[in-house]
Amino acid sequence: MPHQTWHTPDFPELRERRPWVMQEMIEAEPGLAEPVLSDPAAVDLGEAVGRAVDRGEPLAVVGCGTSEHGAMAVAEQITEALGGRGRAHARQSFEAMLDPWPAGACIGISHEGGTAATVAAMASARRAGAAVGLITAAEASDAAKGSDHTLVTPLRDRSWCHTVGYVSPILGGAAVAAACGLTVDPRAARGALSISGDTGDAVRTVATSLHGVARYLTVGSGADRIAARELALKIEEGVRVPASARDLETILHGHWVAQDEGTAVVLILTDPREQGARAARASQMLRAAASIGCRTAAIVTPETGAGIATGETSAGRIVVPDPSALPPSTGSLLASAPALQHLTLELVHLAGVNPDLIRREDAPYRAAAAIAEASLRTAAD
Repeated sequence: MPHQTWHTPDFPELRERRPWVMQEMIEAEPGLAEPVLSDPAAVDLGEAVGRAVDRGEPLAVVGCGTSEHGAMAVAEQITEALGGRGRAHARQSFEAMLDPWPAGACIGISHEGGTAATVAAMASARRAGAAVGLITAAEASDAAKGSDHTLVTPLRDRSWCHTVGYVSPILGGAAVAAACGLTVDPRAARGALSISGDTGDAVRTVATSLHGVARYLTVGSGADRIAARELALKIEEGVRVPASARDLETILHGHWVAQDEGTAVVLILTDPREQGARAARASQMLRAAASIGCRTAAIVTPETGAGIATGETSAGRIVVPDPSALPPSTGSLLASAPALQHLTLELVHLAGVNPDLIRREDAPYRAAAAIAEASLRTAAD
């Protein structure tokens, strides 16, 4: 490809054709399980969490973009590990910067370590008396400089349509949750991140059936709410089609009015907790979607998928490996991650676009990014 003056070393590699860098990142994910889950830095983070819980102080996990979803995943797993002794709360970094919680603990999630709002949120938490931790792939970063306890994940995502940037904090959260009392088997985690040939075939079938819609709605309950949000972001970043995430119950209260035969509804149903109630409501949701002409698909486990009739997923379903050897939140998050990422990648292939630069090869989108990334006015200013 001819040299582009705007394409500096700060950008991902600019390729003319697939395989995109995003694909290589997805394929590397199973190998992250063992090193992240065995990192002793997770013990330091777990101890900071434990001290805050013992004092009855708040726990916040902060992030932006994909890292906000990572923060939600970390909070979900820590809360499960605490077993009623306390809760971790995911917060959007800008809001946490403006309104820090006093004392307690704050864990920042910043894959590349430079997100201004997250760095500022960590600084605000420190000024409020909180112990500050970080999960990142960038050890020498602004975020790391502001952290007392840093877990450094081993692979930096080389695509800006982040996939490793989502899975790494999930694994980091699992490691911290293990330090807080959960049992997390690294081999089972690696297995959950691995896609079989049959699953790959199902991904391609679903992608082909959904290709060409005008918009996507992604739907989840429990831990699957996090995966639904991440899928919506990946579709918008990679496929360049509008996508919105909704909680399972939320979608049934007014949002159908704006949907029609141009809408694809993708249900994620992998959380085994209260699965009977969730599957029953999901089945109603899918039937409602079909009644107005939406195409419907699902990402399920063998167990959760049994509660959804075959005819309710007109575009097909992706059955992920059984994650029951892992704690419910960890198993759900890890099992759904590669499925939603491979689905996005297949939709990218059908759309014929390059996902890696999230459209910054186009000048107007570079300009928009430059405006958004200009200096941030912080609570300390």
